[in-house]
Amino acid sequence: KVILVSRDINIRVKCDALGLLSEDYSHEKVVEDISGIYTGLREHLVLDEVIDEIYDGACENVEVECYINEFLFLKSKSDAKRAAFVRKSRSGEYKRVVKSRAWGLESRNKEQMLGLDLLLDPAVPVVSLVGRAGSGKTLLALAAGLEQVLEKKIYDRIIVTKPVQPVGKDIGFLPGTMEEKMSPWLMPIQDNLQFLMGNDKITLDIYMQKGTIEIEALTYIRGRSISNAFIIIDEAQNLTTHELKTIITRVGEGTKIVLTGDVEQIDNVYIDATSNGLTHAVEKFKKFELASHVTLMKGERSKVATFAAQNL
Repeated sequence: KVILVSRDINIRVKCDALGLLSEDYSHEKVVEDISGIYTGLREHLVLDEVIDEIYDGACENVEVECYINEFLFLKSKSDAKRAAFVRKSRSGEYKRVVKSRAWGLESRNKEQMLGLDLLLDPAVPVVSLVGRAGSGKTLLALAAGLEQVLEKKIYDRIIVTKPVQPVGKDIGFLPGTMEEKMSPWLMPIQDNLQFLMGNDKITLDIYMQKGTIEIEALTYIRGRSISNAFIIIDEAQNLTTHELKTIITRVGEGTKIVLTGDVEQIDNVYIDATSNGLTHAVEKFKKFELASHVTLMKGERSKVATFAAQNL
């Protein structure tokens, strides 16, 4: 009995058409199904008195078992409209989550509020944000980075990068220097940065020339040790587990790393929603106090983008 084992879905489709037995390489899958991926948030029913105490600043009576840095959505048993968000801290205590702003940007829904809470907390050095197209992952991460680098001076610089993975057919090699080659790939990030800067391209260019904002290629990251920086890895769902490990092990003292991506939009044919690097990070880190995660559910880019993400 011969079975062809391959991570390339196109090869398995061909095998199926020819009547040959083929299987996916399942060793690297961390969950059986995409619906089982950790969301970072769970709901729990509590008494009215507990909700009142939380709003008064006391969370001693919250008795729910959950992971460190996991969020709880506590709802009143008698009135569904009475609710509060809390997060379990390193000490094991619960703290109420309140709405915050970053670089003039305010959250538009509850998941964005939770995401900003993590992004603005230096005590959580590894943050992952998963969400559909237009849910605000990259914009939130960039706004939090600008706030903590340029305003609060917690970190020295922002480093932004993403995997070089084309959508559909590749157009071939790009001419020029490394910066010129990377420019088309990182244009979405520059668009978001320019939006946050109030469309002030001159100021953005000045920050980039000073090295306060760096846009890097993942290709040359091995061997580096990056300290006192706010690192954003965009489109992390296209990374393999090996690539992700290489990136995260570059983190030095005083550095925060943010992984953003949509596990439903993977362009790498050798990985899927259950075996990519981002899913691995979410599942493997959920039990540890150094990391935290939020799944963004609602699209905020436009009605058309939200409609397409839900129905296509």
